[in-house]
Amino acid sequence: MRDQVIRAIRRDHPDYVPLIIWNQNFDQSDIVYGEIQKHFLGENRDYSEWGFYWSRKDETMGQPREPLIKDWNEIDKLKPPSLDLPGRFDELLKKKETYPEKFLMASLALSGFTTMTFLAHFEEVLIHLSTKSQQLERLIDVVFNFEESLIRETSYFDVDAIAFLDDWGSQNGLMVSPDHWRKIFKPRYRKQFDLVHQQGMYVYFHSCGYIYPIISDFIEIGVDILNISQPNLYEIPKLGRDFGGKVCFCCPVSYQTTGISGNPQEIEQYTEYLFEHLGRFNGGLIGYAEEYHSIGMSEENYRASIRGFKKLHYF
Repeated sequence: MRDQVIRAIRRDHPDYVPLIIWNQNFDQSDIVYGEIQKHFLGENRDYSEWGFYWSRKDETMGQPREPLIKDWNEIDKLKPPSLDLPGRFDELLKKKETYPEKFLMASLALSGFTTMTFLAHFEEVLIHLSTKSQQLERLIDVVFNFEESLIRETSYFDVDAIAFLDDWGSQNGLMVSPDHWRKIFKPRYRKQFDLVHQQGMYVYFHSCGYIYPIISDFIEIGVDILNISQPNLYEIPKLGRDFGGKVCFCCPVSYQTTGISGNPQEIEQYTEYLFEHLGRFNGGLIGYAEEYHSIGMSEENYRASIRGFKKLHYF
């Protein structure tokens, strides 16, 4: 529950490895969340409050049907959503009321760089990054400033953490050079994370892909919980040697490999493997489970990942 999550974050001898279950089965999860940035609205969750529509061919998140920014010369006209969106905090408050004993996160859903690439063509964002254009600065400021406004508003609801979901990695490395990232984005994240901490909350940061070159930077600027979503891309023992005891990792059984193709016994063994290398620092590990039938995960494997993490206790 809440106290066990905090002890895991602080490496303060939790009794067991806490678990977050995303999207369902919240009664079995130590962490619950409510989305405060509304990227999925409408009857079929088919549009974002930023103004773009989602196109889907299956049950996954989908992609914007077309970018909101079609002419970068008119980017000064880009406005953030209204903070006064009706019902913005309803999901968060319902979770707080329903699960008062659990660790509560306010999720920005898709955030930062990821939001930028949904507002404009991904390739064009990278081009403007390489040229450090004034239009890019405007786009970054609009997105990051809006998120900071949401963080300030959330501080009134006695929330434990802010969740940032921002993908920086491909299968093999970062989408931009580490130097570029450090010069352009690191100061902005530092400002956001400082704001979260000033409000008495923790920072949960999710990134898909391989982000090893900037993990030390994330730790330096204040990430408390680092959600490594594809642990199969990393050498887990090295991850533990280099960063264990410095940050609390949050990891699933890889949903690219073992979580999909493994059997229940292999899945439970993988949770033990994560515990052995990342959770042996008097804490420092939170398990993650999510139902992924849309990409081939069986119900049996989903249940096995929950069962595996729930078996992990400190002695």
